[in-house]
This record gives sequence, C-alpha cells and structure tokens, in this order.
Amino acid sequence: MRRLVAFVLALLLVAGMAVPAAHAGGGTATNVALGLASFAVFNQLFWPLAYSRPVYVAPPVYAAPVYVERPMYYQQVYVPTPVVAQAPPYPTVVQYPHGRYELRGDGIQMPYQWVWIPNPPLPPPPPAAAPAPPSALSR
Repeated sequence: MRRLVAFVLALLLVAGMAVPAAHAGGGTATNVALGLASFAVFNQLFWPLAYSRPVYVAPPVYAAPVYVERPMYYQQVYVPTPVVAQAPPYPTVVQYPHGRYELRGDGIQMPYQWVWIPNPPLPPPPPAAAPAPPSALSR
C-alpha cells in the first residue's frame, strides 16, 4: 500500500513539473498564490500519511551530582621596571645675557619643550652718600 501511495505521489510531482505553467494573468503574485494554495491542499490531503508514526522519546536520565574541587588561580601582578633618567648627550640649557632656554620633557612620557626663563632684573644702585653738613668750625 505504501509503495502505491509513494508511486502515485512521485508521478503527480513529476507530472506537475513537466506540464507548462498556465499564464493566468502572467504576474508573479498569481504564481505565488497558486503555489501556496496547492501546497495547502496537498497538506490537508496527505497529513495523516506524513505523520502517522508515533515518535518515541527516551526518558531523561538523571545522574548523581559530582562534586569537584574548584581550581585555584593565582594572580600575578605586573610591576614595570622603573625607568632611570639618563643625562641626554646634547645640551639642555642655552645661556644668553638676558636669560636662558631650558629643554623640558623626556620625549617619551612628556614631549620635548623649550622654555624661556628670563634673568631677574638687576638690583637698583645703592643711594649716593649725602654730603656732610658744613661744620661751624671750618668758618
């Protein structure tokens, strides 16, 4: 019986693909609608044959819980090596009569920057000595 149903079903599918499609309206929407309708009719007619066998599902198997000791993780701390500042091989101070330029920064963590530092102003000259008052004896 099953072979007969399978043969008829295969014959219908092959015949359906061999026969040219009807051009009712010629639109794609019509072809889609006809395809969906034929699929719905096919499912209604052959639903009992497609899903007639019961599906057996094995019952779940429960196992006893297994307790495992949690692994120990050690934290490693990264300590960077200190950077030792070395004197550069070039001059970092340029002197002028009225001030100086100083090179600041290391070029890695701080960018290089020339800074102008003026010399402090000269102190005012000391006051001139006041002349001595004329004495009465010298007259």
